[in-house]
Amino acid sequence: MRVYLDNAATTPMDPEVLEAMLPFMKDSFGNPSSTHSFGRTTKTAIEKSRKTIAQLLNCDGSELCFTSGGTEADNMALKCAVRDLGVKRIITSPTEHKAVIESAELLKEKFGVELEYVELDEVGRPVFEDLENRLKKDVPTIVSLMHANNEIGTKIDLTAIGNLCRKHDAYFHSDTVQTMGHYAFDLKELPIDFITCAGHKFHGPKGIGFLYIRKGIRINSMIQGGGQERQIRGGTENLYGIVGLAKAMELAYQDLQGHIDHVQGLKNFMKDELKAHYPDLNFNGDTSNDGSLYTVLNVCLPETENNKMFLFSLDLKGIAASGGSACSSGAAKGSHVLTAIGSSISCTSVRFSFSRFTTKEEIDYTIATVKELLPVNVNA
Repeated sequence: MRVYLDNAATTPMDPEVLEAMLPFMKDSFGNPSSTHSFGRTTKTAIEKSRKTIAQLLNCDGSELCFTSGGTEADNMALKCAVRDLGVKRIITSPTEHKAVIESAELLKEKFGVELEYVELDEVGRPVFEDLENRLKKDVPTIVSLMHANNEIGTKIDLTAIGNLCRKHDAYFHSDTVQTMGHYAFDLKELPIDFITCAGHKFHGPKGIGFLYIRKGIRINSMIQGGGQERQIRGGTENLYGIVGLAKAMELAYQDLQGHIDHVQGLKNFMKDELKAHYPDLNFNGDTSNDGSLYTVLNVCLPETENNKMFLFSLDLKGIAASGGSACSSGAAKGSHVLTAIGSSISCTSVRFSFSRFTTKEEIDYTIATVKELLPVNVNA
């Protein structure tokens, strides 16, 4: 049996998404910047896709800039905020995606931007009081905190943090790559300035995403050489990627609550079964229904001699998952997220991540395989 439980890394493309893209791969191939009928056809497809996404998120189409994915969008938000909006300080967390951390570190090194890391609680959630104290300092600031962590699944309250940023006149950016297409967003109501998207995280194509830029915020292009995307991103648009992204989002929101109920049920079942079999087993991050991403379960394995080969052993059994451990002192490798939350360096962690296509039979098989690979009489 082959089981794919690495959906936080990427998801399989929905067949309906591929069907929507194929005409623009075969027949409707015109450059959207061309004024003839071939170009007008593809330009119309792009703007129709933009309108579809905007309606689903309750924002204006002009607030969406298509990018190559979440990494580019994160880079654009931070770098353009410093270059174009007068930002002199970035407040973020040590558990952010490397697209945020490395961009922030570069801006500190090259342009002297102040960089502060907010304190985290035991499940990796930013400490609200610490953030508030930092924001009291009168420096033009952008706060960058991801909606839900890609490794441990801990989720933050975007509204509460957004309101705090508004109170102190700070910009607020959130990496929403793991939550876009998995939760509802009302961007006219949400107090946020920038959010990001990657289509391949919710059964769309790779190489396409967007940056949402709240109306009234004007940034300039990081890529010169064309006036595409309303002068915000030069270069010929990823036509069939944009069409596929819109279709994937449309499908994701058709029965969103049904998807949530299905996946949350699988996650809770797996969590309960593992805990019942290994009473001393722990989980990394918040695993509650309200406080965590319903598609991610990060398991801290009981210590056994099999741990170092566990992911490889799962792979041999046909199960795809991902994992890691906290960085040991002086080590160059390891999970910066697990290190930041104080996970033991002796804990081998496995991230199981689910999608709406994951089945109960696959979870049953995975649980049985874990029990087979790890003896029950171990101490965590």
